[in-house]
Amino acid sequence: MGKLFGAAVVLITLVSAAFFAMHTWWLPANASAAGAAIDRQMEHTMIWTGALFIAGQVVLALFAFSSRNRDSKEKTRTFPGGAVPLVIAAMVVVGVEIFALTFVGSKAWAAIYLAPADADAIHIDVQAQQFAFYFHYPGPDGRFGAVRPDKIDDGNGNYVGLDPVHDAAARDDIVSSMLVVPVNRPIALTLHSRDVGHSFFVRELRVQQDFVPGLDVRLQFTATQTGQFEIVCTQLCGWGHYRMKAYVRVVEPAEYDAWLESHLRRVAAVR
Repeated sequence: MGKLFGAAVVLITLVSAAFFAMHTWWLPANASAAGAAIDRQMEHTMIWTGALFIAGQVVLALFAFSSRNRDSKEKTRTFPGGAVPLVIAAMVVVGVEIFALTFVGSKAWAAIYLAPADADAIHIDVQAQQFAFYFHYPGPDGRFGAVRPDKIDDGNGNYVGLDPVHDAAARDDIVSSMLVVPVNRPIALTLHSRDVGHSFFVRELRVQQDFVPGLDVRLQFTATQTGQFEIVCTQLCGWGHYRMKAYVRVVEPAEYDAWLESHLRRVAAVR
């Protein structure tokens, strides 16, 4: 049985590794300025962790393949020095690999989460709630209206709690259920949750960030291709989690300006 188990382990390992080597079920084409660095980091991570995975499974198969049958008179062989040196060696190798990958990937990670937003970045607030996303744009004055929880009224379309009657900065603000951004322009998002934990995940932009209730979380990206991409919540947030999604539409600058203008006219008509 040991030889059969060892052969099965090797076969399963090679088949599993082949799927990753051939990029089966891989990510879609990158549409973000930071995506190339993220993809390289993922490649490095898959290569080195994959190599350790294959090596570990091969060692397991060798032990199983050379194991003594229960009825055999042969003396049981032990690893030189016992299992402790092998365990320590494995911990050192895995630890060095994790620290190396973290160091290599820190630049790509910092560019999205730690670097200050560009001077010409478009700032947009993103609110997540069960089970929808809303995107809050400042108006031509460049200022966000204050958000007041007591003013939130989903029935009247005041999803983020603006008070245009008493707050002049809120009178030209735009709230949309779709994130519309111009191509090749830095976008700085501020994420906050209205209720529980959610997540902002766009595969093509290579960004994923959790909403933490009570905190404003920063995230930035620059889309390099026009198109419409799906935003999904990857945190289990309730019964309607499966249908919590929105879309980011990346358009040319002229189309973005026209979209803003049409929404400003609509806001002016309502308020």
